Amino acid sequence: MTIPHLTAADGTTLPAIGLGTYRLNGSAGVDAIGQAIQAGYRLLDSAVNYENEGAVGRAARAAGDVRDELIVTSKLPGRHHRYDEALTTIEESVFRTGLDRVDLYLIHWPNPKVDLYVQAWRALIEARERGLVRHIGLSNFLPEHIDRLVAETGVAPVVNQIEVHPYFPQQEAIDYHREHGILVQGWSPLGRGNDLQQHPAIVEIATAHGVSPAQIILAWHVARQVIPLPKAASPQRQVENLDVFGIKLTDAEVEAITALGRPDGRLADQDPAVYEEF
Repeated sequence: MTIPHLTAADGTTLPAIGLGTYRLNGSAGVDAIGQAIQAGYRLLDSAVNYENEGAVGRAARAAGDVRDELIVTSKLPGRHHRYDEALTTIEESVFRTGLDRVDLYLIHWPNPKVDLYVQAWRALIEARERGLVRHIGLSNFLPEHIDRLVAETGVAPVVNQIEVHPYFPQQEAIDYHREHGILVQGWSPLGRGNDLQQHPAIVEIATAHGVSPAQIILAWHVARQVIPLPKAASPQRQVENLDVFGIKLTDAEVEAITALGRPDGRLADQDPAVYEEF
């Protein structure tokens, strides 16, 4: 299965869909991630705080000839934003994966009250220069945070991973990123344990296309040039989630799904302006 790629302003390309690996841990996680690689996934999302860098790395190492096609991702936790700590943490991520380097490394949250995210960004820049990581980016950063990083370091992220799903479509944020050549990844793209896949508007569009509600939601992300990161452990769901690039939504269908957005649409009220993650 051929997966399209999206391109950032600096020429970095990322697959248009990836695998979320939160709670895919241990031997079962290695097996699930290995199945996903065989199914065609090439973008694997992890984080220090997921405690599964080892499982992701083991699956990637076992991937054989396709290892160089994989984008193995990890994220720096808030407790290690200080420059020296951040560099050490990145080194440890590389060691845990057992890989020569991590392909994409992100700052997990800005933690603006602590206000050390510029130090953390400088550490990611240094890690890239040292060859510990190939590409660097952000997660859950607001435009004002990104503007500050670029102003103080001159280095823009290739990607920002943010919460995106039909109840929280983030249109303004997506417009900002597109204007600045920053790719958007969407976490929890299918919602998380809510009623999104049972919503009548989603079900109606899915029925019209002869696909599942989950596939329609992922096709909506693709139509908006958002890289969704659905988590799935079963091979059937993994393959179903990949099989969305032939679904062509009309502009009206995309708008109808986007219109499901709610002011309180965040899944866990995690506003990056105030939320702190350690």
